Amino acid sequence: MRKTGWLVAGALAAGVAWKLRDVPEAMGADPTGARAERVRRSPQFRGTAFANSAPAAVTSREETAKILRDLLFGGERRRPRGVIPVVTPASDPISDLDVVWYGHATVLTEIEGRRVLFDPVWSDRCSPVPFAGPRRNHRPPQPIDMLPRLDAIVISHDHYDHLDMRTVQALTGFQDAPFVVPLGVGAHLERWGVPESRIVELDWNESVTVRGLTLTVTEARHFSGRSFTRNTTLWGSWVVAGERRKVFYTGDSGYFEGYAEIGRRHGPFDVALVQIGAYSDSWPDIHMTPEEAVRAHLDLNAGLLVPVHWCTFTLAFHSWGEPVERLWREAKGRGVHLAVPRPGERFAVDEPPLVDGWWQQIE
Repeated sequence: MRKTGWLVAGALAAGVAWKLRDVPEAMGADPTGARAERVRRSPQFRGTAFANSAPAAVTSREETAKILRDLLFGGERRRPRGVIPVVTPASDPISDLDVVWYGHATVLTEIEGRRVLFDPVWSDRCSPVPFAGPRRNHRPPQPIDMLPRLDAIVISHDHYDHLDMRTVQALTGFQDAPFVVPLGVGAHLERWGVPESRIVELDWNESVTVRGLTLTVTEARHFSGRSFTRNTTLWGSWVVAGERRKVFYTGDSGYFEGYAEIGRRHGPFDVALVQIGAYSDSWPDIHMTPEEAVRAHLDLNAGLLVPVHWCTFTLAFHSWGEPVERLWREAKGRGVHLAVPRPGERFAVDEPPLVDGWWQQIE
């Protein structure tokens, strides 16, 4: 009997070890060598880590246990009761500036015939652990190998819900586009097998021209980290400019006065893809509330507002549909032009779908 018990325990331990085998790789790598030297030269790097220009309070590790407990056992309806309507994206462009929101922060913009994919995550969970962590509320609208040919893959920062190892590895095989990322993030990509020739790292306010588009990383108020260290890689927002059209993507950010400067320097924008979800009083400086998202949009001097960073993963205490409901109310009150597409729905920025409250039917 004792021998059988040891055999069962050994089998269980082996099973757990097998499921956890990819965790160290998924955590990525710290910048080293020439990459680390470039990180240290950045004006944003302060001694041992990157820092925001406007100080941001980040949840301490001591508070993490309480937050996780509240997240798991709180009473808010954090997942939808019904089925989220997912649309298979139309393959043909509608105009010279189209948007396809795939869910959460994953967005495809087609600008003047070129395609830029922001923060792609196709995995079932945004976590280094395959059997734990936030799980999707809806399926991806399209298999990753069915994506059209991309011209650039843009990453805002290295958190798991924005930078996913499995997705990066798939795109490395299926696509030939470069990965354009903030400083230091290339260390993760290199560990995951992305060729150095396909990695472009930029500091705030640096630009690169890729297949006729100018991509510029701009400031954001956030933080980074995939393991026990924080802020060894940079985070940012992004400007994508063609000959006539411009797109702004916030990435993750708390509200800060710098949006007005970005608008003056790089705007006006045809469309702003703005983070609205996963806010909390426990971390007020690193994710915007819906009302702050509208304020940022106005500061940026943008035309259409498209909300991102909601719907797909449960990452905060608020109920599932609260971010977009609050956003809709605030946008109407301040005269902001808003589009709330279903996941996978392609639309032209100049002729966006009417906001119809589709999420209200499945809360």
